Amino acid sequence: MKKLTEGKPIKVILIYTVPLLIGQLFQLFYSIVDTRIVGQMLGEGALAAVGATTSLSDLFVFFVFGATNGFAIITASCFGAKDLPGVRKAIAGTICLGTGTAAALSAFCLIFINPILRFMKIDGDLVTDAKSYICIILGGLVISTMYNICAATMRAVGDSVTPLIFLIISAFLNIILDYSLIAFFNMGVAGAAVATVMSQLISAVLCIIYIIKKYPELIPKTENYRLERNMISKQIPAGLSMGFMNSLIGVGTLCLQTQINSFGSEIIVSHTASRKLFSLTTMPFFVLSTALSNFSAQNMGAGKIDRIKEGLRDTTIFSFGWSIFTFIVIFFFTGALTKQIIGMDSGVIIDTTKRYMRFASYFYPILAMVCLFRNTMQGFGDSRTPIISSLLELFVKILVAFILCPIVAYDGVILCEPIAWCIMVIPLIINLKRNAIFREKKYN
Repeated sequence: MKKLTEGKPIKVILIYTVPLLIGQLFQLFYSIVDTRIVGQMLGEGALAAVGATTSLSDLFVFFVFGATNGFAIITASCFGAKDLPGVRKAIAGTICLGTGTAAALSAFCLIFINPILRFMKIDGDLVTDAKSYICIILGGLVISTMYNICAATMRAVGDSVTPLIFLIISAFLNIILDYSLIAFFNMGVAGAAVATVMSQLISAVLCIIYIIKKYPELIPKTENYRLERNMISKQIPAGLSMGFMNSLIGVGTLCLQTQINSFGSEIIVSHTASRKLFSLTTMPFFVLSTALSNFSAQNMGAGKIDRIKEGLRDTTIFSFGWSIFTFIVIFFFTGALTKQIIGMDSGVIIDTTKRYMRFASYFYPILAMVCLFRNTMQGFGDSRTPIISSLLELFVKILVAFILCPIVAYDGVILCEPIAWCIMVIPLIINLKRNAIFREKKYN
């Protein structure tokens, strides 16, 4: 396992962040290319259909992936204790619980897909493509979960590079299959969904083969699949906690998307482009926060409280600098970037994206604080305050979706997240100052 308790904190954190950043960039890269292929080859309506259902797929994918990573925490704990039988039991538990959760959610969505799409206000012009796309994505949820289980298992035993390699392979496979299925097999938006599932299936198979050859001692035996109460009692709380945290954001976004879907295709496409640009410009906040949670956890265990303070301070300063840089990029280049993402030149879409991104960028320093403070707290064992903060975000999004949006239309969506960030940062700041580990007198 990588030691984060030695060396200059900001240097250690940034070095640790690099593989995470590369992985996120490749994920975003194939997501943007996928958007461009659909928009350029199938048109605005098809792209709107995909964008209209993205929040739904994200909700369930994020929950399952969060839960799976939570289950795998026990694998890492057993590995650290050199308990190889426990590692195999934990991996078996992760496989059973992860795939079982994914299968249940997938079945639920497929059975109730029609009322779900009606709730999301996806109209008749988009519903056929939207249903085709989302059913394939959610139908393949077990496959994507298997890939995540493999990646989480390798990270649990200290191998963070191999999952990145398979992620890159998956990204390029997705792009190749995406173009081929749409251009040569005329599969429409269904081709984009099939490409995603197939690329994840191939990557999952490659991961399994690699683990069998590289780590044969980790392969669960038949008796390991007889799940023991002691192991399950550890994995379920850990998995549900992380899954719940991930899904809080997804529920709020889904509620917001129901209103966006009622504003027409151009607004849906504009919002899709805005979210791609948002992900690109805010990615450092999220990967730094992930690194900071592990940095805080290790240094908390080592009793090096000053390193946590220094790491949080330096990453916050770094994030503020990045906010200034992205504000300049957004102000001057949003239009050109939007054209590249959607593969079309629509004045309404570009102008709407500019309004969304420019307003959001004013509040990037606050978003940076939310990400960094929340994950620092999780790192040193405070899970209650981050959940309270996330609940505030959910509350704001629901209010905006059902009260503000009907009055001011898409302007409500533009206002929503900056308002949420300003509110949800308050309990984080208060509790961070009150927390004992940040009081000098506690350790003098």
